[in-house]
Amino acid sequence: MLDSRPLLIATDFPALKRDAVEILQLNLGYRCNLSCVHCHVNAGPGRSEMMSRETIDTVLAFLAQGGIKALDLTGGAPEMNSHFPYLVAQARALGVEVIDRCNLTILLEPGYEDLAEFLAENNVTITASLPCYLEENVEKQRGKGVYDSSIVALKKLNQLGYGTDDGRQLNLVFNPVGAELPPPQQQLEVDYKDELQRRHGIVFNQLFTITNMPISRFGSLLMSRGEFKPYMTLLRENFSAANLSTVMCRNLLSVDWQGRIYDCDFNQMLEMPLRVDGHAAIQLEDLLALRLEHNPIMVGEHCYGCTAGQGSSCGGALNE
Repeated sequence: MLDSRPLLIATDFPALKRDAVEILQLNLGYRCNLSCVHCHVNAGPGRSEMMSRETIDTVLAFLAQGGIKALDLTGGAPEMNSHFPYLVAQARALGVEVIDRCNLTILLEPGYEDLAEFLAENNVTITASLPCYLEENVEKQRGKGVYDSSIVALKKLNQLGYGTDDGRQLNLVFNPVGAELPPPQQQLEVDYKDELQRRHGIVFNQLFTITNMPISRFGSLLMSRGEFKPYMTLLRENFSAANLSTVMCRNLLSVDWQGRIYDCDFNQMLEMPLRVDGHAAIQLEDLLALRLEHNPIMVGEHCYGCTAGQGSSCGGALNE
């Protein structure tokens, strides 16, 4: 696989500093039941990396200190970590919101038949990837049969009370099919809601549009097609300084499956660890006694992906 990392490290991206950490995002492992084209993690069924129970207990100790409002669980398919139920239950007992970045199809996999009910019982917020409301576009990114499975899973979540104004939170995520910026989030959300309701009777709360990052699998795809430089030019030409104040790395901390810490999930994939006082703070346990407010953020060329157009974060567009 072609490696885009050497092309992303050197940058003239503006310097950034942190605010207080409010969101802890964990990558629970790279194993996934899917192998999506746009995946910046290069996750798939053959990956074996998984966060250990010991590291998860360190995460819970960090949460117990207070100040963290949300625990954002990602992967791979985060649910494939055997300690996922333990982590969710313990975090909810601490009063922390838990967000599960779910690919939907995992809810139908053998051995995970009770997963949807578990998520509902613990009032977990589900942020689910559905790159389009059209079958052709979804399967182009995620594989044959994924669209139908996703629709079945969404209907199951609706039956459990997800997606209504007074029910459990169900958000969907849109990624462009190729090397282009997402369309305006607000209008696309209206289209998604109309189409999914009309076609399948499905309801959800919010749509998040996320720009594809030129990292790992997607970065390699761009390079193999000769599209890497044009895509980076697109991101740079659409840079908006207005997004700098709300990029997710200001209040989010990213933790990999080994407990190492980063300013964001993208830096994690590029092996750019968070640094404190000029030194890499490698493990989460190193931060138990530290405050990160005003700490410099590690930046690279990929940061133009978060600041192009409406901006992009794990919570969707930054600027409506």
